Amino acid sequence: MKLYTSVGPNPRVVTMFMAEKGITLDMVTVDIRGGENRQEAFLKVNPSGQSPSLELDDGSNLNEITAICEYLDEKNPGASLIGATAEDRAVTRMWTRRVDLKVCEPLANGFRFGEGLPMFQGRMRCLPDASPGLKAIAQDGIQWFENNFQGPWLAGDRFTLADVLLFCFLEFGAVVGQPLDPKFVKINDWFNRVKARPSVAASA
Repeated sequence: MKLYTSVGPNPRVVTMFMAEKGITLDMVTVDIRGGENRQEAFLKVNPSGQSPSLELDDGSNLNEITAICEYLDEKNPGASLIGATAEDRAVTRMWTRRVDLKVCEPLANGFRFGEGLPMFQGRMRCLPDASPGLKAIAQDGIQWFENNFQGPWLAGDRFTLADVLLFCFLEFGAVVGQPLDPKFVKINDWFNRVKARPSVAASA
């Protein structure tokens, strides 16, 4: 297998997940700033023109970060970041979906339609007027996690894909004008605990 990767929070989720699991793969770096992901060769890898993409041993490609991470989790022994039981897996998927909808999507589009507009306006439909509102929605989402956080991790006692996903997008937000507000005390404490994990430095 090999992983097509690039800059950005989505590839970062997969590489950090891999580091947590102790997985190493051949890597192919895609120049998304230069638009390589929108060229014919890469569109054969992923018709959505997005990174990352996991090329399987049979030559087919698996796209979308949660699908890639779940596949890698199942194919590699050791502690699961999804869950060992049906109940644990369901809880992980519930929290991962909450992270995706409440924070990742509005944060990412707030950037694409705002600071990232020069890069994205020729590649996708952009709504510049929506950028401030989307950023506010992402902050509302973080507030929701602050209000509902039990700890030590998002899903309780287990460190899971949900933690990896939220960390990588909050880390990205900090460098694109959407820093983590100090008022979110629980989430800041959680963020610092995640940041101290070896997988963060190993996947940087």
